[in-house]
Amino acid sequence: MTEIGFIGLGHMGLPMALNLLNAGEKLWIYDLSSQALEQATIAGATRTSTTIDAATGRDMVITVLPGSAQVQDVYLGKFGLLEQIQNPTLFIECSTIDIATCRAVHIAAARHGHRFVDTPMSGGVMGAKNATLTFMVGGAEEHFQECLPLLLLMGKNIFHAGDATHGIAAKICNNLMLGIHMIATSEAFILAQQLGLSPKKLYEISSVSSGASWSLNTYCPAPGVLHQTPSSNNYKAGFTATMMLKDLTLAATAAAEIKSSLPMTHTAKEIYQAFCDEDGQLDFSGILCYLKTLTSN
Repeated sequence: MTEIGFIGLGHMGLPMALNLLNAGEKLWIYDLSSQALEQATIAGATRTSTTIDAATGRDMVITVLPGSAQVQDVYLGKFGLLEQIQNPTLFIECSTIDIATCRAVHIAAARHGHRFVDTPMSGGVMGAKNATLTFMVGGAEEHFQECLPLLLLMGKNIFHAGDATHGIAAKICNNLMLGIHMIATSEAFILAQQLGLSPKKLYEISSVSSGASWSLNTYCPAPGVLHQTPSSNNYKAGFTATMMLKDLTLAATAAAEIKSSLPMTHTAKEIYQAFCDEDGQLDFSGILCYLKTLTSN
């Protein structure tokens, strides 16, 4: 049986860890939340008091952290795992972070004799709970093959995106499209309503026409069109507007570093920033509500 360290039991990390435990895997866990630790411990995980304790002696270590600053601290900080852990370990980093940080951790991991893959995911909290996440893996082919069986216990679609940082690149580009699609979809529903066309009729037509997209067909931002979507549940977040803003910012930063111009990305980032200034904890599909306020002014 593989011994796994698991660091980060947030909205995504906890259900991922629970799926591994339900599959019979042996986990040593760490998080700042005592409540999350208790839930995972009840399910069979071994609780630890530091990230180093969670990672020491394990075959693999999974990290699911809020962002680049936390990844830098956990891997490269004063008590960074890459220097402190002596046994060669495969680190599976599932956070969505900036390209520069991702590259730095890859380099440091190799220097200390570890294996490292950047493994961001898509699918939201429901995907994490249902083990249907999409994982985009950046790193060596042999390291991808090594972590594949574990990822299949947490996800449905597992892709080797390519070399180091390519998993992050795939995630940033994917969410760039998602953020822009959601704004366009929301504007279409606003215009339809103003023209007297019902949201359900627009959905019925566009979901099988050239306007079809995941934002429309699966995650429709108009309330009452699809059941079990945030829009039909007062925009309770599956993926917050703040998280979307973070990913659009990462895309804009990556583009700036290589002197690429992405006008739609920058526009979408500005719109989500204004939305987040009002309530960034709503689901990102709630951008429809913010856009409505603009059209009424």
